[in-house]
Amino acid sequence: MRALIGLMWLLHWLPLPILGRLGEALGSLLYMYMRPRRRITLINLRLCFPEKTEEERRQIARGHFQAYARSALERGILWWASEARLKRLIQVEPGVPFDTINSGPTILLCPHFVCLEIPGIALVLNSDYSVCTIYARQQNKVVDDALLKGRSRFRPVTLLSREKGVKPIIRAMRDGLPFIMLPDMDFGIRDAEFVPFFGVPAATLTSTARIAAATGANVVPVITTFLPGYRGWKTTFYPAWTDYPGDDIVAATHRMNTFIEERVRETPAEYFWAHKRFKTRPPGEPDPYRRDTAG
Repeated sequence: MRALIGLMWLLHWLPLPILGRLGEALGSLLYMYMRPRRRITLINLRLCFPEKTEEERRQIARGHFQAYARSALERGILWWASEARLKRLIQVEPGVPFDTINSGPTILLCPHFVCLEIPGIALVLNSDYSVCTIYARQQNKVVDDALLKGRSRFRPVTLLSREKGVKPIIRAMRDGLPFIMLPDMDFGIRDAEFVPFFGVPAATLTSTARIAAATGANVVPVITTFLPGYRGWKTTFYPAWTDYPGDDIVAATHRMNTFIEERVRETPAEYFWAHKRFKTRPPGEPDPYRRDTAG
């Protein structure tokens, strides 16, 4: 792993158009040889885009592997490039919502798009904010150290454990730290409800709505996607949701999933499809990833 980290450090000196194309070439190879992940990706796309042809879904899947590999190689720029270079490459639209963040507790809602590492960096580069977020320690210590140093090299980052529940999150938010929240993976049915995602019941964490209700937090979605022509990345801070979460936590969670669906349809290859998003099923429903059910 040290050799891999060293290679990433060397590659980060390359111009972004060259590095991006290298990443896409690597992604094409991964699409060919990572058959289990390719299979999961295609199952997810069949569930979420039944109106598309199989060839259209395969094109999205191939594009996803290319986008994911590209984002992995480009992570070296995030970890080691100068602040000036990053500011040139990260386009923030329409701008950091200072008034919203300064008004009280804030949840920055960051769905799992492949450029997931960039929203936090975009925030700290354009403000004096520190942030807090959930962190799962990586199994490899070299990778873990590189990831932690890369995320915190401009500002300290408060890392919180999922296992300790929401109380540390609420304390950190009340201390003035925006909370970067990743709301859209399947962690089982604990603290979750089955809420439609592209029309498919998906075990979805209700913590966004519950934390917002407990703290009175503003929920500001923020998503980073690739700029065309290998020119960098666009980070979009969307307007804070009004009347959220309301009285119905499940309805609020459905509203969140609907928003994510709309963004996924805009850049479908950049969403993280290789995760078993539908592995937890309502009682009596089959596991779509089993060979006898998925084909």
